[in-house]
Amino acid sequence: MRQYGLSEQRVRRVIHAPKRVELGIAPKTVAVMQPPSIKKVLGKETWSQELWVMFQDMKGKRKIISAWRYPGMTKVGQPLPGEILREVHEAL
Repeated sequence: MRQYGLSEQRVRRVIHAPKRVELGIAPKTVAVMQPPSIKKVLGKETWSQELWVMFQDMKGKRKIISAWRYPGMTKVGQPLPGEILREVHEAL
């Protein structure tokens, strides 16, 4: 979290109010996304970066696997870039 400048409270906010929810790349995980700031351009929402949190729900607990800041906009359902995938697999 320090590497991406994310506080514990910001990670919690992403989990509790996500803009998008997708299946995580690790088994039995969920990835949620929230942009730090949204701008409206010609009636369309746009942003320059995304905050992602991957977590796993266990019996009565929620285990946070990873949290990162992605520069740019990802498309819905588009897989994460290889660099991010390698980083997550190395951490597991």
